[in-house]
Amino acid sequence: MASLHRFSMVARAHAGLGQWLLAERDQLPVWIVVAFGAGIAAWFALPGSEWPMAVIALSLAGALALLARFRSWSAMELGARCLFVGLLMLAAGCATMAWRAERVAADPLAAPWFGTLTGRIEARETLPARDRVRLIVRPAPALGLPERVRVNLDLELDRPALQPGAIVSARARLMPPAQAALPGGYSFAQRAWFDRLGATGSLLDSPRVLRPGGAGGLLDSLRARISAHIQAQVPGGTGGIAATLATGDRGAIREEDAEAMRASGLAHLLSISGLHVTALIGAVWLLTLRLLALFPPLARAWRLPLVAAGAGALAGIGYTLLTGAEVPTIRSCAAALLVLLALALGRDPVSPRLIAAGAFAVLLVWPESLMGPSFQLSFAAVTAIVALHDHPAMRAWAATDLGWAGRAARFLAMTFLTGLLIEFTLMPIALHHFGKAGLYGALANMIAIPLTTFVIMPLEALALLLDLVGIGAPFWWLCGVAIEALIDVAHGVADTPGAVALFPRSGAPVFALFVIGGLWLFLWRTRGRWLGLVPVAIASLLAALQPAPDLLVTGDGQHVAVSAPDGALVLLRRRTGDFALQSLSESAAFQGRPIAIEDWPGARCNADFCSLVLRAGERSHRVLIGRSRERVPERALAAACRRADIVIAGRWLPASCRPRWFRADRALLDRTGGLAIYLADRKVRTVAQGYAGHPWWDRAMALRQAAREKARAERLSTRPR
Repeated sequence: MASLHRFSMVARAHAGLGQWLLAERDQLPVWIVVAFGAGIAAWFALPGSEWPMAVIALSLAGALALLARFRSWSAMELGARCLFVGLLMLAAGCATMAWRAERVAADPLAAPWFGTLTGRIEARETLPARDRVRLIVRPAPALGLPERVRVNLDLELDRPALQPGAIVSARARLMPPAQAALPGGYSFAQRAWFDRLGATGSLLDSPRVLRPGGAGGLLDSLRARISAHIQAQVPGGTGGIAATLATGDRGAIREEDAEAMRASGLAHLLSISGLHVTALIGAVWLLTLRLLALFPPLARAWRLPLVAAGAGALAGIGYTLLTGAEVPTIRSCAAALLVLLALALGRDPVSPRLIAAGAFAVLLVWPESLMGPSFQLSFAAVTAIVALHDHPAMRAWAATDLGWAGRAARFLAMTFLTGLLIEFTLMPIALHHFGKAGLYGALANMIAIPLTTFVIMPLEALALLLDLVGIGAPFWWLCGVAIEALIDVAHGVADTPGAVALFPRSGAPVFALFVIGGLWLFLWRTRGRWLGLVPVAIASLLAALQPAPDLLVTGDGQHVAVSAPDGALVLLRRRTGDFALQSLSESAAFQGRPIAIEDWPGARCNADFCSLVLRAGERSHRVLIGRSRERVPERALAAACRRADIVIAGRWLPASCRPRWFRADRALLDRTGGLAIYLADRKVRTVAQGYAGHPWWDRAMALRQAAREKARAERLSTRPR
């Protein structure tokens, strides 16, 4: 009887699952893209090449087992079909990512390099707000350098002849692409691997032009001329933002304005993506439709929605090419073109399937973009908007016939609800990638999005058009006033106390819970969607309980930060660079002005070492931190190490230095990268834990080790016998 009861329960659960999938059948195609993305994520999450291959093999084996069980596709039930396709797409995503990583393979620079760099300029980017020009150079093969390097040149050393195609020569200092400085931090080496950049650095003098380049591409030249024209009409930082909205050129934006936009949740306005492309395409579609409707013979002869969609598509593609065809812009343009197609065919344009189709197109070409904040932020925002406005209650509210006051109130309410939902949706992504999130972004976007969409961009387009006949100046003035208002909103929100919340980075598993819960909540339509709140709640609790690290050590061992018991952030070096200071502050979830270790009363320092005691719970930990590379008597150092629980130094320590718990010196940091040390549970997180087994880490480590062994062999061979 018990076995019959269990069989009955399984049968009922199986039947219930089938009914639920049948009710959600319109949403099932979206999960094909989710399974493909899960395969890509699996490649990044699993170290080495063996584990991804195991995922591919097991997925294909599972799909074949299902096919053998049911004999044919037509014989499969709906649940079996979903599992079969999901396993195939999981394997396809993992295989696509593995193929992409291998196809772009380019060895990075093994060690710092100084010399005369001769090569051909492939691309250039002017960054006037930073007083520099950024060049992508293909070095001469005889130099033995990577195939492509990125170098910065001071703006005062720039020359008009430094254009793509030119062969130049100049003294340069090059470094390998930087790995993440701290666990959970930004890894430029990962981005450089997929951009095929083998080194970064700077040119130390004005380059000699050995052979001039061409005039550059038509679009590049047009983009540069439009950007320069806009900045001439709207000077200062206001003109930098105006140029960004028109051409995507962000080089003239002042750093303080960019930081204010980030802190206020308005940074998306500075990235040419969904808002800008949609506004342009929508305006062209509407204007074309209304203008053609004024001519009855044309309206009778042509399908005006189809013609308007074609005009909008051409405008969107042209705008995408003009702004540099970056991945976010291409992604937004593809999604907008799908919406236009739906409108032209009379289909519902507000559909998760259209968003999924756009995401799938991007992932097929740039699968690595899945792990970047740009892809995650844009598609998460669009998916949340579609899920909100696709809800029956929202559709009914939008269809209600109201007076002008009611329509205005409804527009403001919908804008606020949309901004609030986007703020909560994007917060886990911002916390995962940046360790901070804005709290007042919904209110800021409620003002900034309509201001940008309906005032700034139309004024800018009209001013550019009227400049053809020389009467655009009044509209440039109005555009400048509107952008100043946008900047004031950004600074006002960013300067409000509590505008930005910092949290310790909680790692990939917690972020995965947020993603799973969010997808479940937004992509289903029946009541079962609310089960997605469970993983979101668990992830929120884990993120809130995540402690800040007690000690942070950068990968070179030169920068150490201590989270003091009184809440201060104590730095090993008084002169810490802006990038290192920002990385340490974000990883420690610290806001404020840090103090130098010699000024902290809890530390005793001399020229070579600092000693301090940190408490974690009921236990005290004695920490010894090296400050210099000067030679120290080994016997005295060994005695100091025996009295310490933790020893940290940016140099090699002798084997006689044996602390009671943990030692981090140059030898260890070369293998692990930066460290985050948690004293309460005696845990150490390393950069290598997140990246070891992936090509941008493994190749860099192997080449660096080979370079050291070669240098050691050369020293031994030249040593007198």
